[in-house]
Amino acid sequence: MSKPSIETTDIFKGAFYLCMGGDLESIRIKNGGRQIATFHFSGPELSRHDKAYVGGHALVNPVVFRQALNHLRDVLFERLRDHDTELRHRNTTARGRHENDSTRNHRSHQAYR
Repeated sequence: MSKPSIETTDIFKGAFYLCMGGDLESIRIKNGGRQIATFHFSGPELSRHDKAYVGGHALVNPVVFRQALNHLRDVLFERLRDHDTELRHRNTTARGRHENDSTRNHRSHQAYR
């Protein structure tokens, strides 16, 4: 039987889920003008914790919450760096060596000897 899961784009809600015993399963990055990260969590009673969070009845240790928030930021920024590197690599290999040389297209003024 699989654990209950929930997704959110709210990093503060994600930190709350971590504080309440949730496990970060994955981070998905969407590119559409702006990069949007979706955090996927699993764990027991996440829907109950979500209701408490949305209803404003959630209580959490602030030190643990800050640690969870910092952890999510670290994981997110690492994932974004990997994602950007992967996109740059894909664009570079798709265009070939000479298309990447931006100065090559502007050499008509140079005389060949």
